[in-house]
Amino acid sequence: MKARQIVEEMDSYVPGRSQDEIAADFNLKKEDIIKLGSNENPWGPSPKAVKAITEELGTINRYPESQLHELVSEIADYSGVRDSQVIIGGDGADEIIDVLAKTFIDEGDEFIVPLPSYMYYEYLLKQYGAKPVYAKWDLNENRLDEDSIYDSITSKTKMIFLCTPNNPTGTLIDKEVLSEIASKNPEILIVIDEAYFEYSEVTNRDLINEYDNVFIIRTMSKVLGLAGMRIGYGLACEEIIEYMHRIKPVFSLTRLSFAAALNTFRDRDYIADSIERGIESRQYLYDETSKIDGLKVFPSKSNFMLINVKDTGFTASQLALELMKKGVIVRDCTSFKGLDEYWIRISICTLEEDKKFIGILKEVLS
Repeated sequence: MKARQIVEEMDSYVPGRSQDEIAADFNLKKEDIIKLGSNENPWGPSPKAVKAITEELGTINRYPESQLHELVSEIADYSGVRDSQVIIGGDGADEIIDVLAKTFIDEGDEFIVPLPSYMYYEYLLKQYGAKPVYAKWDLNENRLDEDSIYDSITSKTKMIFLCTPNNPTGTLIDKEVLSEIASKNPEILIVIDEAYFEYSEVTNRDLINEYDNVFIIRTMSKVLGLAGMRIGYGLACEEIIEYMHRIKPVFSLTRLSFAAALNTFRDRDYIADSIERGIESRQYLYDETSKIDGLKVFPSKSNFMLINVKDTGFTASQLALELMKKGVIVRDCTSFKGLDEYWIRISICTLEEDKKFIGILKEVLS
């Protein structure tokens, strides 16, 4: 059976490796592995979410809520927007991106992604016949190259994806830059990915009230500790949200995900603690890795940081392998477009795990 041409031409998306894989490959105990490769919350979910999931188990024979009014209201309150400006996705932020594509992309449209950035935008939109056009991040200055965005715009441009803080560089984009791009291009949807905004303590949510062409993506997989439940949400003007609801799967959020999400947003102490711990861990990792000869460490406003390892004598793949042998998972960024073979990305862990990682990293590099 022959697949569609676009499927034949596509490469599979390469996710970070799991603890189970590493344990099996290197004969390690899963519980001893330090995972710095997937940008997760290492302190676990909200206890209130766990309790709610347990109480909901007896109802999984029933279909979930379809309208999600209660959760929409919690997200709107958390985000400082109106209920009508919120849409929820049940496969993390990835479903939100997919619904955006189904709603607004026609075959032959173009979309802009500055490289390096999160490559799942491209993976999803190409399935609908859209063509990626690459702008760039200035890795020397660690910032978005604004001119490259404007130079990439054509009559076929339908969307521009701007991740802030950017994955994998950890860079913030100034709100003035985002506002200028949106105002100059009212017919193009400006998709601002705020997956990590809590760690930066900066949001651009007010832009959805200023511009009808701004859409903000968020996720519950980072600070909110629900990566395994797959919940994302989007913020935009009412017209965009209404169009997307015509396309979005009716039952995309499970009963357990709904209960977990609702009770996480109601646990503001947990959220505040997760942010505080995450920033503390990030600062520790930045301070300690910056002291190691041969590493060029990018300062970050997210829960991860990008590191150039070229001067260590290792490629990213070689270093990642040596660390895996010792029970540490980092992200080899060789598969990221816009980066060469000398970049790794590390994400926050508990301080105890951070200290163990630094010791292992020094041992491997020595």
